[in-house]
Amino acid sequence: MDHRDALQRIPAVERVLQEPALLEPVEQGRVPRPAAVDAVRAVLADLRDRVRAGEEPDLGPAAVAAAALVRLDAALEPRLVPVINATGVVLHTNLGRAPLAPEAVAAAARAAGYCTLEYDLATGRRGLRHDLVAGLLREITGAEAALVVNNNAAAVLLGLTALARGREVVVSRGELVEIGGSFRVPEVMAQSGAILREVGATNKTHLHDYEQAVGPDTALLLKVHTSNYRVVGFTASVAAADLVAVARRTGLAVMEDLGSGCLVDLGRHGLEPEPTVQDAVAAGVDLVTFSGDKLLGGPQAGILVGRAAAVDACARHPLMRALRPDKVTLAALEATLALYRDPAAAAARVPALAMLTAGAGALEGRARSLARDLAAVAGDRAVVAVVADTSRTGGGALPLLELPTFAVEVRPAGGGAGRLEARLRAGRPPVVARVREDALVLDPRTFGPEHDATVAAAVGRALERGQQEQEREAR
Repeated sequence: MDHRDALQRIPAVERVLQEPALLEPVEQGRVPRPAAVDAVRAVLADLRDRVRAGEEPDLGPAAVAAAALVRLDAALEPRLVPVINATGVVLHTNLGRAPLAPEAVAAAARAAGYCTLEYDLATGRRGLRHDLVAGLLREITGAEAALVVNNNAAAVLLGLTALARGREVVVSRGELVEIGGSFRVPEVMAQSGAILREVGATNKTHLHDYEQAVGPDTALLLKVHTSNYRVVGFTASVAAADLVAVARRTGLAVMEDLGSGCLVDLGRHGLEPEPTVQDAVAAGVDLVTFSGDKLLGGPQAGILVGRAAAVDACARHPLMRALRPDKVTLAALEATLALYRDPAAAAARVPALAMLTAGAGALEGRARSLARDLAAVAGDRAVVAVVADTSRTGGGALPLLELPTFAVEVRPAGGGAGRLEARLRAGRPPVVARVREDALVLDPRTFGPEHDATVAAAVGRALERGQQEQEREAR
């Protein structure tokens, strides 16, 4: 078939750009002209392929402009968008881990412009960004000194490099953990230039294992908290305080990677106890590292606290320049840490802690209220029920902790819970949920009451779109 006539009727790029649908947003600056040109060219290329394939698409300039606008909307939409987390996983790594407290959000926004990142208003001279949150960290943890980098892997790398490069670091075989994304302690240690000296067995390591490994080339005893898994059964490990005692007798330093970075006693809230930063500092550990965006509930950051000599060695190391945090991170972290001045209040005001400590009774009430709203919008298109369920901590923290919760199950008539979940993800705002046994599962633990109406409306729209798709397929 000769498609030359149709190909000749495909409009030129400039002709399409003169269509009011495109011309107006370009002239008003809402759409960059180069982006509009690229979108039109992409649509025209697609039209040529379709014509050559024997199709008869609309080749009018208005239709091309409309198709280009669809492409522009997708291309210009931000990739980083807020979502409603209905999965029941509190520290959901793929969704940004800990949501920030309102105070931290406001602080980050204030710091986005010019701010006192490295400027001392009192003297009019240069200040140090390291000092911005160091005082709060010392106050809360009891440490002599503190430092912040961009994540905990960076904190571990900096600590090992500054304290043990070219020398041996003694660590238990049972603590050679792999963090998310295949980052492993031995690999981080190799990058630091330190020499790994493994002791003990996978399930049991004793104090004498460390004592026998200490030699003239030893610089550091390293303890790593297995925050993302547990070895249970026939096990033994050495407490940080006992390692400190060995270090003091042999002139070494002790470093502990706590990972999750808990600043409150979770046992007081009925949860599985987690080692706190304060405990490690009180035990005399020279350098303690932990995350800012896990159990602490702040922005992504790596935090180092401990004895002044160890922290100062990290602060002076050239690697610190590459690992330092930005102004927005420091502002959000400062605001989050300020909430911990009242540990009892922090559990209610830090969102991650509030979610973890939410009682099953309150969640059941939320779930039943949400179920009523969902049943109203679902009609006969789905069956809605409240079920007892389990939430998770996520984020590589508290791996054995099961949080009793009440969730809402939505079973679409005729099945298709997976397609319903996909439509929710494609909506605005996106709602991220779970699918189990062909039912959509919504856990209210990980979204606030202010989102209940939004979630119900989103499910209603997704069910309506599903019904429309089924009707079109039936025709």
